[in-house]
Amino acid sequence: MILRTPYPVVSASRLKANIQRMQALATHAGARLRPHAKTHKSPVIAKMQIAAGAVGICCAKLGEAEVFADQGITDIRLPYPIHPSNADRVLALLDRITLSIIVDDEEVARDWSSVMSRAGKVLNILVKVDVGFHRCGMDPAAPDLVERIGRIAKLPGLAFRGILSHAGHAYHAGSPAELAAIVATETEIMVGLAGKLRAAGVTVEEVSVGSTPTAALAPTQRGITEMRPGNYVFFDRTQVSLGSATIANCALFVVATVVSRPAPDRVILDCGSKTLTNDGARGFADAPGYGLVFMSSDEDVPEPAILVERLSEEHATCRVPADSPLRPGDRVRVLPNHACTVTNLMDSLVLANEDGSMNRLPVAARGRIW
Repeated sequence: MILRTPYPVVSASRLKANIQRMQALATHAGARLRPHAKTHKSPVIAKMQIAAGAVGICCAKLGEAEVFADQGITDIRLPYPIHPSNADRVLALLDRITLSIIVDDEEVARDWSSVMSRAGKVLNILVKVDVGFHRCGMDPAAPDLVERIGRIAKLPGLAFRGILSHAGHAYHAGSPAELAAIVATETEIMVGLAGKLRAAGVTVEEVSVGSTPTAALAPTQRGITEMRPGNYVFFDRTQVSLGSATIANCALFVVATVVSRPAPDRVILDCGSKTLTNDGARGFADAPGYGLVFMSSDEDVPEPAILVERLSEEHATCRVPADSPLRPGDRVRVLPNHACTVTNLMDSLVLANEDGSMNRLPVAARGRIW
C-alpha cells in the first residue's frame, strides 16, 4: 500500500484497548454504555464497541443514523433535537431499527405525538436537560419542569424513556477539581430530577449522561443508568490536556510530510486546515497551536520546540529551532487537537494492525451532517 500524505493513521491495538477500558469503566459504574459514533463515523468501529458490551450507539444526525442502520446497527439514539419536518426519515428508520430521540420543547413533542399517532407508530423519546452547558435542554431550575415533562410523558405516540444531559462545559474546566464539581452538579441535577418525576408518578427508566472528560468519574454518579462518551475511541490532544488520557492512549495521528523549509525557524507540513481543522485545544493548561508534532513513528514523546502555529487550507506553518534536522521529504506525526473533526474530513482511516500490516477503514458516515 502506497500511503500518500497527509493521512490519518489509527493504532488497532490502542483502539481496542480504549474500547475495552471504557466498557470496563461503565460496567464498574453500573451503567450501560452507548458510545457516540460521531467521533469515528465507522460502522466497523461501532460493531467493535457493541461486541465489547455497548448496548447500541448514538448518532448526531439522521444522516449518520441512516448509514449505521444500513450497516446493521439496530439500536441508535439521537441526542440531538430532531424537528418533525424530518418525520419521513424518522418513520423510515423506525421500520428498521430501535430508534430514540430527544426533545427539549413541549410544542415540538406535541408535534411528534401527532406525527406518530397519524402513522400508527411509537417513538422513543428522552427529555434533554441543561446541566450547565447552556446549549440545548430544559432548564432544571424551572418551577414547572416536572409538570411539563409529565405532560410530555403522557403524549400518545411517544414512549417516554427518561432524561438525558451533556455536560459539554466539562471541556472548559480549568482543573481536575472543577471537572469533578461539574460531574457532581450534573449528577445532583439528573438524579434529583429523576426522583421528583418518579414521585410524581412518571416512570423514568433512563438517566443518561455523556462526555469523555467526565467518564472517568462515572463511578461517582450513582443513579445514572447510561454513559455516552464518544472521543475515547481515539482520544486527542484536548483529552490529554484534560487528563482523560495520556499520549500513549491516543490512537489517531495524522502523518504529514515536510514540503518546505523556507527559513531556518520555519517548516511547512502538508496538513493544513482541511486535515487538522482550525480547532484549538482545551485543557487545564495552555495548549497553543494546532497539534503536537512527533518526529519518531513509534515513540510517544512530542517535540516540545515545534509549534504548529498557523494553518492555511493545505499548509501547516510550524515554528522550529534553527538546528532542527527536518528537511523537505521528511515525515512526522501530528496528534490533532480534536480527533472527531479530523475524522469527518477523511474518506478513510489507515488502520495500523499489530502484525505491521495496514488497511483502509472507510469513514462511511463522513459528511452526513443533515
